[in-house]
Amino acid sequence: MKLIERNYYLDKLIRVIDTPDIKVITGVRRSGKSKLLEALQKYIDKNYDAANIIHINYNLKKYDKINTGDLLYEFVDKQFVNGKDNFLLIDEIQKCKEFEETINSFHAEERFKIFITGSNAFLLSSDLATLFTGRTFEIPIFPFSFKEYMIYYKNDNIYNSFDKYIKDGGMSGSYLYQEDEDKSAYLKDIYETLIIRDVVQKYKIKNKDLLNKLSDYLLDNISNITSSYKIEKTLRSNKLIAEHKTINRYIEYLCNAFAFYRVRRYDIKGKKYLVSQDKYYLSDHSFRTAILGKKNMDYGRVLENIVAIELLRRGYEIYVGTLYNKEIDFVAMKKDEQIYIQVSENISDSKTMEREINPLLSIKDGYKKIIITKLNHESYLQEGIEVIDIADWLLNSNV
Repeated sequence: MKLIERNYYLDKLIRVIDTPDIKVITGVRRSGKSKLLEALQKYIDKNYDAANIIHINYNLKKYDKINTGDLLYEFVDKQFVNGKDNFLLIDEIQKCKEFEETINSFHAEERFKIFITGSNAFLLSSDLATLFTGRTFEIPIFPFSFKEYMIYYKNDNIYNSFDKYIKDGGMSGSYLYQEDEDKSAYLKDIYETLIIRDVVQKYKIKNKDLLNKLSDYLLDNISNITSSYKIEKTLRSNKLIAEHKTINRYIEYLCNAFAFYRVRRYDIKGKKYLVSQDKYYLSDHSFRTAILGKKNMDYGRVLENIVAIELLRRGYEIYVGTLYNKEIDFVAMKKDEQIYIQVSENISDSKTMEREINPLLSIKDGYKKIIITKLNHESYLQEGIEVIDIADWLLNSNV
């Protein structure tokens, strides 16, 4: 498989390489966590003269017998070398029973610099503080960005490349397949076999039909405002009974597995977060077509999904903005920075442009406001608001 350097994530690891934190790489299945550990190992080999690297990859059969915390401790302890920089890299750590106690012990002993990855449903952001008594540093990893897609295919025409990226998505394993049918089969297998199976196994779900129906609903409604009550009503119309509390819980499980990202609503005028009706964005838009096909293909919502994941990739907190009953697609926040963003497939029609720009013009603060759309040409200003092509905007980052 062709590999590209994912320096954005590697640089984040390098910045904390000598800290005592337990470094945890999280993200959806097949998004490149294992390859990132391999890249880190190469960096250590090159830059640390006195390095002793212990790299355990539980995807490999030779590590099958190191399947308990005690056995893991014994194996690693024997490979410790006094007087060297000892690095412990463990991939798919959830395959080792009671790994938490062993990792906590290694951390307390201060003998190793610890880096781990795990299955998306078994090593959750929300669980890290509970799993590990030591301080953790999480590095969330995402499927290929558009910039990485361009590097992979070495194509100079960014607008044509973006049209292909809409179709292919960022799951780079699918790039090996020549036919669309085979690409879809690969993506469907990842989503249904790995993501859904992990959720069922982690939470011991008995009503698998409900989980699958909820997943399909969220896939079909990416970028739409939704609620558990609305989903409950839709399921009842299809003769599937489920209480909204159960629906909320199952959706949380899917988000825990990094299949979807929940985005809450934010009242811009009142500067407060709203608790009802959220949006859900898919970890990679290619899963939607692979599972549901091209029916009800709404490119505007797909573009919004791509922007949402890119903002998360860039480290922003994102919210759906509301102001005087008007919706702003994204309020993106990071440190002292705040950006208001509208996303539209096409603004060539004056009514569409008015619909997109009016909510932004209603915001009276001095934060940046932009409209992201498909222009296929350079950006311009409209009433003081930047209108930028989505491909150009996606390439304008360090990710």
